[in-house]
Amino acid sequence: MRKSILYRMLFYALGLLSLALGLTLNTKTGLGASAIISVAYSFSEIFERNFGNVTLALYVVFVAAQMALHRMRAARYAKAEEGALAHAGRRDIKLVLLMDVLQIPLSIVFTRFLNVFSALIPALYTEGGAAAENFPVRMAALILAIIFTGIGAAMSLNMRVVPNPGDGIVQAIADMAGKGVGFTKNCFDLLNVTIAITLGMVFAGRLVGVGLGTIIAMFGVGRVIALFNHFAYRRMTELAGMEG
Repeated sequence: MRKSILYRMLFYALGLLSLALGLTLNTKTGLGASAIISVAYSFSEIFERNFGNVTLALYVVFVAAQMALHRMRAARYAKAEEGALAHAGRRDIKLVLLMDVLQIPLSIVFTRFLNVFSALIPALYTEGGAAAENFPVRMAALILAIIFTGIGAAMSLNMRVVPNPGDGIVQAIADMAGKGVGFTKNCFDLLNVTIAITLGMVFAGRLVGVGLGTIIAMFGVGRVIALFNHFAYRRMTELAGMEG
C-alpha cells in the first residue's frame, strides 16, 4: 500500500514536471505557445511581465471560476435532494471545493517550474529574424514540446490527485454545460487563442504567442495523451494501486 502511494506521487510529480517542460519548450520555439497558456504568454510578452507569475494569476482566475461553477451546479440539484441525500450532497460539494482550493498551492509550485525552465531553456529564434530561421530545429523542438506536454498531462491526470487548473476549469465547464470534455476542451482552447490574438493585435499590432505551433499543439497533445495511455495506462495504474 505504501509503495503504491509512493508510485502515485512519483508519477504525479513527474507528470507536472513534464507538463511544465513541454509548455515552456513550446514557447521557446517562436512558433506560438500552447493554447491553454497562450493568454498568459501573450500578456507577459506584451507587458514585459514574468511568465510564471502571469500564469499563476490566470490559474487563480480559473480556480475561482471552477468554484463558482461547482456551487451553481450543486444549487441546481439541491431542491431535488432530501434527507440523507441532501446531507451527502453538502458533504460532496465541500470536498469538491476543497479540491478546487488545493489547485492554488499546486499552481504556485507548477508556475515556479515554468520560471525555472524558462530561465534554463534558450529561445530558438531571434526577434525580427527571418521566418525560416532555424526552422527544422524549431519544428523538432515543437514536436518534443508536444510529446512532453501530452505525457505530462496524461501522467498527472491519470493519478487523480489535484488537477492542473487548466484541466480543472475544462472539466467544470463540461459538467455544468452537460457537454463532453473533449468538445469543451476544444472550445476553451479556441477561446484562449482568440483572447491571445486580440491582446496581440490591440496592444502590439501583431500576433504574440500564437502561431503554427499553437495550432499543431491543439491537435497533437490529445493524440500523444491517447497514445501514451494506450501503452502505459494499465501498468501505471497498477503500480499506483489504482487498477481497481
